[in-house]
Amino acid sequence: MDLLTLILFMVGLVLLIGGAELLVRGASGLAARVGISPLVIGLTVVAFGTSSPELAVSVGSAWSGDADIALGNVVGSNIFNVLFILGLAALIAPLIVAQQLIRLDVPLMIGATVLLLLLALDGAISRLDGVLLTGGIVAYTTFLIWQSRKETNAAVLAEYDDVAPPAMAWPLQVGSVVAGLGLLVLGSRWLVDGAVQLASTLGVSDVIVGLTIVAAGTSLPEVATSILAGLRGERDIAVGNVVGSSIFNILAVLGVSSLVSPDGLNVASSMVTFDIPVAIVVAVACLPLFLTGRLIARWEGGVFLVYYVAYTLYLILNATDHDALPAYSNVMLAFVMPLTVITILVLAAREYRGRHGNLHTGIGIKEESTRGS
Repeated sequence: MDLLTLILFMVGLVLLIGGAELLVRGASGLAARVGISPLVIGLTVVAFGTSSPELAVSVGSAWSGDADIALGNVVGSNIFNVLFILGLAALIAPLIVAQQLIRLDVPLMIGATVLLLLLALDGAISRLDGVLLTGGIVAYTTFLIWQSRKETNAAVLAEYDDVAPPAMAWPLQVGSVVAGLGLLVLGSRWLVDGAVQLASTLGVSDVIVGLTIVAAGTSLPEVATSILAGLRGERDIAVGNVVGSSIFNILAVLGVSSLVSPDGLNVASSMVTFDIPVAIVVAVACLPLFLTGRLIARWEGGVFLVYYVAYTLYLILNATDHDALPAYSNVMLAFVMPLTVITILVLAAREYRGRHGNLHTGIGIKEESTRGS
């Protein structure tokens, strides 16, 4: 194994961790200072910043005419965001889910993924489609900022009761965000380059590298940022970063990529029949899990991680045309998937009954109290 490649890989990882720490610290301080909630900062500044590697890779690929990498990077990154990043972050520390994510942002993530499938049905993401997607991210960002301004500074600062107040002056906080983003982009580029070279050294095919290492590598800033935000107690940023990044990937990254591509982005048939539908299922799975107590528990994080491993194994078996692929697919379709759907539905129904029962109990107590008086 090439020592220089290994050093490149490790230095990239160190830069990612350092950049994530600077970004979370600066963004959190700015959120409290200017009156924008941590959730909105996570959905915009942090999410968009950590998605910059996806933007750079996809736009560069689209410009050079390699649409498969541009689209595969986005779809693969979104699947990685939810299954791996949320799963790992929840496994380390259970994540609290803000009500806004349940009512607005997760449904929007689901809608954006469905829209991507509809646009891809004709075999291409055209420049006109790119205008539609880019307009969507502008409208979404504008709405988030407008909505956050309705909150008072006192309400926002109350979210930081358990977190130390900002110790840096605002120019240092801005500098921290900028430096953090720079380190994230540089670290992600070095780590991906190192990983690709390692894969070549080990004899792994380019197909597997494109489907797994590139998508996962460009998502490593989200990994570092969400985990560090969760460990620092800023769990709105941890969850909002993942959801916001997924929305940004589809609307902004694919929108800009299709605009700069000479002929738009051609969509491989496997994307329409498998990868994008998987991304839709993964996005939809978030909603009932988020509803169960507005908490992503450790065991739910573990389930997400297991599914990412299962998805990656399928990609490897399919890319290598392995003899075990039919049996593996049958097991997933006939047993694992239905069992997961049933489990999610049972949990959602139990949560609904619990809330509905508590509501009726509260009404009954109030009526008894009124009759008694």
